Amino acid sequence: MSADQRVGAPVRDDVAEPLLRRWWRRVPDRLDRRVVVAAWVSFAAQVLIVGTGGAVRLTASGLGCPTWPLCTPDSLVSTPEMGIHGLIEFGNRTLTGVVGVAAAVVLLLVLKVRHERRDLALLAATVVLGVVAQALVGGVTVLTGLNPFVVGFHYVASVALVCVCAAFLVRLRVSPAADGADRAPAGFVRATAALAGIAGVTIVLGVLTTGAGPHSGDPEAGRNGFDAALLQHVHAWPSYALVVVTSALTAVAWVRRMPVRAWCTVLVALQVAQVLLGLYQARNGLPAVAVGAHMVLAALLAAATTVTVLRVLGLGTPSPRASAA
Repeated sequence: MSADQRVGAPVRDDVAEPLLRRWWRRVPDRLDRRVVVAAWVSFAAQVLIVGTGGAVRLTASGLGCPTWPLCTPDSLVSTPEMGIHGLIEFGNRTLTGVVGVAAAVVLLLVLKVRHERRDLALLAATVVLGVVAQALVGGVTVLTGLNPFVVGFHYVASVALVCVCAAFLVRLRVSPAADGADRAPAGFVRATAALAGIAGVTIVLGVLTTGAGPHSGDPEAGRNGFDAALLQHVHAWPSYALVVVTSALTAVAWVRRMPVRAWCTVLVALQVAQVLLGLYQARNGLPAVAVGAHMVLAALLAAATTVTVLRVLGLGTPSPRASAA
């Protein structure tokens, strides 16, 4: 037996290098179906973790794993003694790894086209870094005993990552050379910018409202100290304004036969559904299932808003060549 064949011998450079080369040959040099599938998987995983994070909070499992990064001081995983709350919290932590792998795969798949498509490389890298940051924020959330402001920031950051993934999907289908070519009229652009701002305010007020409500994630967790009943009304006002502004934009888009009209319609439908769901949960004592659905729908609404804004700016109109890929 040669020295290189002995157990524990270091891997030779002439063996490792061909492995690296073989891996690099498998990386696509164009935006093919693998990139599209991976991007959709990453987007779905980001939305799913918003739902599981909500489940952790709404089932009072926020401290199901009382320590971080371990689940208990002596165990990485939940133990039978921790019951269902430990399983729910550890399941959400495990999904973070899945989300991270999905994001990393997308980044790897665009490495060869990073010079031609810097936009995609930047968006993919942002998601990877965001997932890492989110894992750290999740640890801070546990270590601070589910501080409502930290929990709220954790949710807002998750929604932001959903938006970045949505932007990647939009940009995946466009030709950078055509950026801005189908930009909407200036007045329509300004109204869309106002729409995006109102949507952001609505989400933040919703987070503050939840932070003042009964779903703290754990019986011992504190609340943010705001008046929950008052915040419900304050949160509703920009929601109604959002529906009005989007409805007006949708009407204009259809009258002028603008390419963005379909997305405007989707957006206003999501907003109306969100308002109705919010009214239902407010009038029925904030049932956990309704609150969880409201959280997930808010993430989807933010994603749809991102797509609409990009389309209005002419940064998301599919080119025939990109669509064929």
